Amino acid sequence: MIVVTGATGKFGRLAVEALLRRGTAPQDVVATGRATGSLADLAERGVTVRPASYDDPASLRAAFAGADRLLFVSGSEVGRRVPQHEAVVAAAAAEGVGLVAYTSIVRADTSSLGLAAEHVATERALAASGLPHVLLRNGWYVENYDLAGAVEHGLRGASGEGRFSLATRADYAEAAAVAVSSNGQEGRVHELGGVGVTMTELAAEISRQSGADVRYTDSTPAEYETFLVGVGLPAPLAASLADADRGAGQGDLLVDPHDLEALLGRPATTVAEAVRAALAVRV
Repeated sequence: MIVVTGATGKFGRLAVEALLRRGTAPQDVVATGRATGSLADLAERGVTVRPASYDDPASLRAAFAGADRLLFVSGSEVGRRVPQHEAVVAAAAAEGVGLVAYTSIVRADTSSLGLAAEHVATERALAASGLPHVLLRNGWYVENYDLAGAVEHGLRGASGEGRFSLATRADYAEAAAVAVSSNGQEGRVHELGGVGVTMTELAAEISRQSGADVRYTDSTPAEYETFLVGVGLPAPLAASLADADRGAGQGDLLVDPHDLEALLGRPATTVAEAVRAALAVRV
């Protein structure tokens, strides 16, 4: 039985769908999350649905009962993830889970990104627990950018000509589904990302496909953080994104696409394909 945490979120939901699409029987999948009402359609398809919160250790143990494997999707509450993730690891250890697949961040142990610290702490907790585990170190999501909105507003950031290994959320989720359902994954570390692209190149691709003159405006991390707060992002999130751009400028978000494509068994979705899909929705 494979348990997926955070199945009420976008990544977890996509991972459940990938497991089913790739042949895992619905009765062998457990989808968990806080607002389980959104999982009713999965339950109708035969997937077991269990409530679970990273802030409620008892709910985690109940959700993990009988699990052979666990896809541990990292939490979204930056600043709170260490105690939340430690609770997940403790529950998995208590229930004797046979393999944990954890969604970390690319090159977590050497990255200068502030976002990496909580992932490193989680990786260490997994190692200390003795649980068999595989690390899925995800790079940057294409969905972090409003590709359709860029047609009117352009792109802005603080990464200079640094390259991002962009990939779609769906590709990362499918790779996670493959890893958690495959044999021989224990102890492996997958550095995941697509082909590297600069923000200038991304703007050029949006221009090419839309026919608009889309430009990338580069700024300092401090200026970018101020801009993000000004457009309504919470200050902690703005600071994290600006710091990520700073790191991207020095190569912290660039990896070879081999690991992602090896798990997928196919080429990763290209930036051009992602832009095409985003512009199609815009129309």
